[in-house]
Amino acid sequence: MSGHERATMKRQRHTRFASLVAISLSASVLLLADDKKPVSQIGQEHAIPRHLQDDEEFSIPLRDLLEYGRKVFMAEWTIQDGAGRPLTKGNGTALSNRSKPLVDLRAFNRLSGPDANSCYGCHNMPYGVPGGAGDFVTSVFVLGQRFDFLTFDPSDRVPTGGAMDELQKPVTLQNVANSRRTTGMFGAGYLEMLARQMTADLQAIRDSLRLGDSKQLVTKGVSFGWLTRRKDGTWDTSRVEGLPRASIVAPTPVDRPTLILRPWHQASNVVSLREFSNTAFNQHHGMQSTERFGLDTDDDGDGVKNELTRADITAVTLYQATMAVPGRVIPNDPEIEQAVLNGEQVFGRIGCASCHIPELPLDKKGWIFSEPNPYNPALNLRTGTTKSIAVDLNNKDLPQPRLTPDAANPEVVWVPAYTDLRLHDISDPKDPGEPLDQNQTPWTPKFRLGNRRFLTKRLWGLANEPPFFHHGLFTTMRESVLAHSGEALQSRTNFQALKPYDQDSLIEFLKTLQVLPPGTPYLIVDENFKPRKWLTTEKLRTCSTGK
Repeated sequence: MSGHERATMKRQRHTRFASLVAISLSASVLLLADDKKPVSQIGQEHAIPRHLQDDEEFSIPLRDLLEYGRKVFMAEWTIQDGAGRPLTKGNGTALSNRSKPLVDLRAFNRLSGPDANSCYGCHNMPYGVPGGAGDFVTSVFVLGQRFDFLTFDPSDRVPTGGAMDELQKPVTLQNVANSRRTTGMFGAGYLEMLARQMTADLQAIRDSLRLGDSKQLVTKGVSFGWLTRRKDGTWDTSRVEGLPRASIVAPTPVDRPTLILRPWHQASNVVSLREFSNTAFNQHHGMQSTERFGLDTDDDGDGVKNELTRADITAVTLYQATMAVPGRVIPNDPEIEQAVLNGEQVFGRIGCASCHIPELPLDKKGWIFSEPNPYNPALNLRTGTTKSIAVDLNNKDLPQPRLTPDAANPEVVWVPAYTDLRLHDISDPKDPGEPLDQNQTPWTPKFRLGNRRFLTKRLWGLANEPPFFHHGLFTTMRESVLAHSGEALQSRTNFQALKPYDQDSLIEFLKTLQVLPPGTPYLIVDENFKPRKWLTTEKLRTCSTGK
């Protein structure tokens, strides 16, 4: 039997096991139901016949909670579930023209939304894994949701109705929204915990500042510039780097800059998986969560209340947080092995690793993921409002593969995501960039000046999650490398100056960074997904830094 056949059988066993868990969960949910007279499901068309009720997330086994979260992620929502938002936009506000509700032929709109029946409809690559990346066809039109129903019909003069923006200027396909590729959520829990730890470090530096002091904001070896507290108590954030506007605004001495790292959305706009989920369910599916829209309310006018419970959002958040981490596929071929090794060294030598840092440390046992995130903004569940749930991301019972503590320092897990979680401008000066700035409000001039800053792409899982770059317009990784400019211009210039073999070696190295087939227990495998040895982590760190 070939390695591929064994891997296929393993995936089939994984699928059968997941199905059994789903059946078990369905039975347990029925047992948890209230002692009221059951409602007949005959003739009903619900994606989730019975939702978890608040506090049930604390009483069912973790395995069942995660399986329920997977079901919520894959649910094909119907109008009986509450899908659609007849009287509200994807940003949660009322329609600009309530005389034209979003029903019937206006129920879906690829640009302004709702634009999908399920999360899985877009997040499914590779291997059909719920929570993965998506093909170009699944690209999202960020900020299109501020319109009722985009038609580009010039006769529609209602601002943010179907053709005119907030200033009553006509919009086009090129300037109405930012087109971005659908990203995968593999290893998401580790990434969010890194962002939490780094935020805590930056805030500790901020809180140590006395009047008239300036200090460098450094966490895990990553610099975010300098912060100054003036003698009058106000804050000077003009030298802070790599953080979005919401994390550095401080209009009064009482309002300290939060310095919160926002690892989600490519423009660093969202704090947590939970915030992302609350927003996405409404924008893309018209499913409103109670923590965002309130209990027993029906603001969107679809006749359904309490469409997604707090427990639902907790379950789907934990499902995403516990997804498997990407690994590496290095074939047992001496020629390829030599190219990969050379490519790793080139990656560090030409400066790629200065932003795409090969790994960052989660210390102080920071791999215990907790819900809710302590930095959640308003309209999302916050700490202190209910009990917390903690999950050990290193738990071997979670989807494989997992990360493990450093053998030399068991208090640390190295997260090989190849990112610094910072915003950078890597756009070509001749490139107009994105038409809109997601981190500005739509009524300000800066909103229409556009965006040129993006979070450093996390490269783990890169090779088999095409298309590439923030817009998903590239079909090869080489195109992405050559598109680097701005702050990354020197690295691109260095790449272009390399000998052809060194250029090809760098690409060969990037090709090893893959999402592995479901159930693969090893982080580094060969072409048959069998475990294989490679350089130690310490040696790779040395190669990537060029020391």
